[in-house]
Amino acid sequence: MKNHNLLAIGFGLTLLISSCSATNQLTMGALEPAPVHLPKEVVNIGIIDRSAPSEGNRTLDKIDKILSAEGLELDKKGAEAAVTALKDELERHDSFEHVKILSDADVSKGLGVFPATLSWEKIESLCAMHNVDAIFSLAFYDTDTKASYAMTTMQLPNSLGIEVPIPAHEVRLQTLIKNGWRIYYPSEKVIVDQFVFNEGLTSMGRGLNPIKAVEAIANRNEGVVELSKNMGSSYALRLLPFRIRISRDYYVRGTDNFIIARRRAQTGDWDGAAELWEKEINNPNRKIAGRAHYNMAIINEINGNLVEAMDWASKSYTEYRDRNALRYLNTLKYRFAQNEALEQQVSR
Repeated sequence: MKNHNLLAIGFGLTLLISSCSATNQLTMGALEPAPVHLPKEVVNIGIIDRSAPSEGNRTLDKIDKILSAEGLELDKKGAEAAVTALKDELERHDSFEHVKILSDADVSKGLGVFPATLSWEKIESLCAMHNVDAIFSLAFYDTDTKASYAMTTMQLPNSLGIEVPIPAHEVRLQTLIKNGWRIYYPSEKVIVDQFVFNEGLTSMGRGLNPIKAVEAIANRNEGVVELSKNMGSSYALRLLPFRIRISRDYYVRGTDNFIIARRRAQTGDWDGAAELWEKEINNPNRKIAGRAHYNMAIINEINGNLVEAMDWASKSYTEYRDRNALRYLNTLKYRFAQNEALEQQVSR
């Protein structure tokens, strides 16, 4: 296994100390495989936008814009911002040669929810026409804005220049931005991914009358566009591995060697701690020997040796009946499977 694809060690290790427990806890960094994996044959990407309302929904869309106080062009601008941000982020991905927005794609539209999937004949036609290997689709995009009003006060100077409270109107706009994405891979006729974002944005303004209050929150549109950009970028990041923090318990009590090893671990000297644990693997006390085997699994995981870690944990449970070792062994098996998936993605 490649150590750089496994677990981080050094300054990333954090100890959470418990003086009365037989175990302490450490945390360390680990790479998780990307939520979405594209075959390595995919090097050219086409992006389509299906989010504009279809002809049949256009009247409903206008009513919705009025009810939710949306700007006439807000959904369009937000969708364009999301698609452009997706393109920009995908272009930073070393695995792709070309990323294109297929603005002339003749595809059916939808409103506010996932539309039916496009036919594979249509997808294959788009791929052939634009020389791309997969299609990323903004399947829908919608902003739903609710307005609330309240009477309040605001400070304004009087004729003497002294600020005094006067009655005012307060308008609060709560905007929910919803968009859904799909990835079509025609060579295998599979939907590689389908994902929905829901993000909220709150804007507030005050004025002497409701109109002035609405004018005070005119920057809402800019906020919606900026949040839409973030959504497009975030969707592209689903193709990349991501780093998480994982926690592990290890034994710190049983013999003097465990106590000294704990202090070494607290200073970051994990190899030094392992030297002391290894001295206890043949301890005539089976409980102590089981704990030593368990801790040897810990140091091997820290050093990126998952196969050896699983072997030590297995012996701790099967030969010495350490029940914590069985749970840990199952955790290691999951990490091993995740690492295998990560290796495939890195080899793209």
